[in-house]
Amino acid sequence: MAAKTDQLLIVVSILEGRHFPKSPRLSLVVQASFDGEQLATDPVEHREQPQFSTELAWELDRRTLHQHRLQRTPIKLQCFAVDPVSKKKESVGYIVLDLRSVQEVKQEPRWYPLLSSKYTKQKPSLLLSMLLENDNKPSEPSPDRFKAKKAPPRQGSSSVTDLLPEKLEAILIPDQGYHQVGPADLCTDMFVLSVTVAFATKLEQLVPSTMKLSAEGSEFFFYYSLLGNDITSEPFHNLLSPDFEPERASVRIRSSKQILKAFLSQQPSLQIHLCCGNHSLGSTDVSLSALAGISTDLDNKAATVEGAFILQPPKRVKQTLPALPTDLQPTLGVAVTLRREEVALAELSSGVLSPAVPPAEQRPRSSSPVHKPAGSPPHPGPRGPPLPPPSSHTESEAESLLDELRHGREPTGLADLEAPALLPRQPEAAADGGMSSVSVSAPKVSIPPSAHHYCFSLDLRSLGNLSLPHPIAATLRYSYQFFGSAAPIMTNPPVELQRNMEVSLPQSYCAFDFAALPQQLQETFSRVPLVVEVWHRDTTSRDQLIGRASIQLSQLLSTEKSRFLGSTGEQCWRQTHLDRIPVVQKHRPGEKVAELGYMATLEDLGLVKATEVIVSDSSQVREQPAASSLHTAPLGPTVPRETLEYRTALELEMWKEEQEDLFDDQLRKKELSHMQALAEEWRRRDREREALVKKKEVEYNLLEEQLQKTLSDLEKREKQLAEAELETQRLQRELRAEHELTQRELQESSRRLRQECDHRVALEREKVRLMEEERARLLQQIADGESRYKQLEKEFQLFREQQNIRPEFRLQSEINLLTLEKVELERKLESATKSKLHYKQQWGRALKELARFKQREQENAMTRLKKQQAELEAMRLRYLATEEKDAVRQDRQELDSIKNELNRLKQQDDRLGPTPSVLDPAPGLALSESAEEHLSRLLEERDALLRTGVYTHEDRIIAELNRQIQEAMTDRGKL
Repeated sequence: MAAKTDQLLIVVSILEGRHFPKSPRLSLVVQASFDGEQLATDPVEHREQPQFSTELAWELDRRTLHQHRLQRTPIKLQCFAVDPVSKKKESVGYIVLDLRSVQEVKQEPRWYPLLSSKYTKQKPSLLLSMLLENDNKPSEPSPDRFKAKKAPPRQGSSSVTDLLPEKLEAILIPDQGYHQVGPADLCTDMFVLSVTVAFATKLEQLVPSTMKLSAEGSEFFFYYSLLGNDITSEPFHNLLSPDFEPERASVRIRSSKQILKAFLSQQPSLQIHLCCGNHSLGSTDVSLSALAGISTDLDNKAATVEGAFILQPPKRVKQTLPALPTDLQPTLGVAVTLRREEVALAELSSGVLSPAVPPAEQRPRSSSPVHKPAGSPPHPGPRGPPLPPPSSHTESEAESLLDELRHGREPTGLADLEAPALLPRQPEAAADGGMSSVSVSAPKVSIPPSAHHYCFSLDLRSLGNLSLPHPIAATLRYSYQFFGSAAPIMTNPPVELQRNMEVSLPQSYCAFDFAALPQQLQETFSRVPLVVEVWHRDTTSRDQLIGRASIQLSQLLSTEKSRFLGSTGEQCWRQTHLDRIPVVQKHRPGEKVAELGYMATLEDLGLVKATEVIVSDSSQVREQPAASSLHTAPLGPTVPRETLEYRTALELEMWKEEQEDLFDDQLRKKELSHMQALAEEWRRRDREREALVKKKEVEYNLLEEQLQKTLSDLEKREKQLAEAELETQRLQRELRAEHELTQRELQESSRRLRQECDHRVALEREKVRLMEEERARLLQQIADGESRYKQLEKEFQLFREQQNIRPEFRLQSEINLLTLEKVELERKLESATKSKLHYKQQWGRALKELARFKQREQENAMTRLKKQQAELEAMRLRYLATEEKDAVRQDRQELDSIKNELNRLKQQDDRLGPTPSVLDPAPGLALSESAEEHLSRLLEERDALLRTGVYTHEDRIIAELNRQIQEAMTDRGKL
């Protein structure tokens, strides 16, 4: 059915990250999800280059990998920023990896950027690598991966496993009928590995809605592979209450305990399938490696793994089905047992058992137990096997099987009778006719001729003296495999038991009919007690085991026997025992929980006659009539009307009437059986339809709940999206309006600044033009003055030439005229100087306004405009400084020339002699007044330049003005 597949590992290595912002109070965690399974890295520091250095792996087989690749199942990595104090987790971004790109060859790591990243400016990314490894063999050592060394063997201990190969295999030995695990020289013990399929519940949940339960050929059976042997159970038809018998399959293994544990630890899980035809409706996994982990001495006790395992539908069907609640999940009761086989058991039971089958697998069988209602008398007739209730567990079945296996190695263990099982379908093994390595319990009944027919009945009457503080809903359960079945017997319904009160148990009477040897009965009753479990059945949680009571059946054998007549008139014996026993807890054997009252009865119905037992395929025991309907009377003396012919004729007539009656009875029985079969078939199909309807109703309810939840989530999400869209539109409108307003303000401020700058530039240009005109006028005046000075000089030269001819009076008059002309020229020079100073002050105020404008432009205008304005200001200042320096230099030169001329004239005056007293005060007074005015003019000019803020005391023009002021003050002192 299911082919063996190689186990693989999908390994995703998360190495490091980059371009993350630094955040000391946060940590980074990468969470990976694949096929519903989530794995996460350890938290690392939230820095620019976080170091994860973590490998995340998922285990799957090649077939599942192929299915995932066809379905394009992604591997999603999600990065979170975690606050270690508040445990708040915020998504940073995610990465989606394609499973189809994963290869078995190691690839170089790649950088994957985070999608929908929170940090949009940095654009963080992760360094990842993906690899597909084979899980069946040890991975190749890599330099970047740590590999631990094997520990050295302990001193004095035998390292047998070191000599074994890495992978152990079970080799079939056909002629001996067992499998060999490990080297032949180390295999000294014989073991039996058994798998028991006990019961199944809720199997209808695995059937698809499109499949009809009552379809032709819809036979259901269980399939599993045990050490390469395909094993199938006997088919059954009813999924609502599966009527298959518990079946056990065993494999004989020759090995040692250490080698066998190592072999089991390497084995994959045992996969049991529920099949219909060639299709698997569901499967469950039972771990064989768990047997190796059980610390049990196999010499004295068997290792068992048992439980109720949930059957999972195939993945292609599971994806389309809704999740079922816990009480509706299909379960399968399985017990896997490993024990040591004893050769002495086979030798002791050689007179009863077949040598071709392992001794622990074939035992005398009896009819199955029967449940009787309370108050019904015991009936020795055949009874059908009871079905386990839906809520039953496999704990009692496994314990009874464990007791059977534990006592199977003793001689008295032959009396442990197990329930009949069904033959597996193995036509190949049957055709070969050889000895098979797998033995399955067969539905054959082998009863010794000295076996007695017994009827054991147990009536659990009362339960009281509860020591627990809270009341319980008590249900009693027990099983005794010696009576022929491992199925548990339960009282139903549960009874409410409170403290210090006693209640009677409903439907607690049960009788068992079985066949056994008297010695086997006595030894089994003396050795194996009947354990009654008290369970608390809770409607909101799982059933809870309250305690156990052990009934010693050996006390029943020691009671007084009473005689009674059986149904056939034979003499029978009856023994009855009435007692009250304590119920003790499992983990506290000395603590009493409650008290159980019971009555046990054992009836010996005599020897089992060979004519009373018919072995059939269904392993049911039928009782035949004690005598045949045709019999021959003994010969005697002939009497009238009793001749042979008369008796023959009379017997013939009686036979005809009897045959007619029999024929009518057969017809009525056939009609009744057909009607019962039709009614039973109708009821079965009705139950199947009702189960399917309930199943579909549950599925539809679950789907409807999911749909309602999805619709509500969609409505909430739609509302959130609509609100978010409205909020986004409002924010867009506000941002757009704010942007337009800011744009208009910027344009308006730029236009105003441009206009203001143009206006100021025009004003400055006009001022410059006026200053140029004034400068040209002043230059013209200076030129006129120079021309007049030259003319005066020529006239003075002429005067000097004529001085020797003219008299002194004429010379003095000419001097006076020249003095007047000089005063006029000085007055004109002073007015020109004052106008020049006025223009300088105006220019200083203009410079101050220009400096303030420059400061305002530096704060508000753009960078280029500032640069251009600064360059223009620098050019203007240099131009003004140059112009001012030129004007000062020219003024200085003019003043020097006038001063020189005055000195020269003074020297001439001194040489010519004193002038008349009337004219003496005038030149000295004029000279002192001109010096004072020159000094005040220089001081005002220097202060005006310093007040503008453009010049400092270190500038050349200020230093020059200071020097001229010092000279003027010196000249004034001389005067």
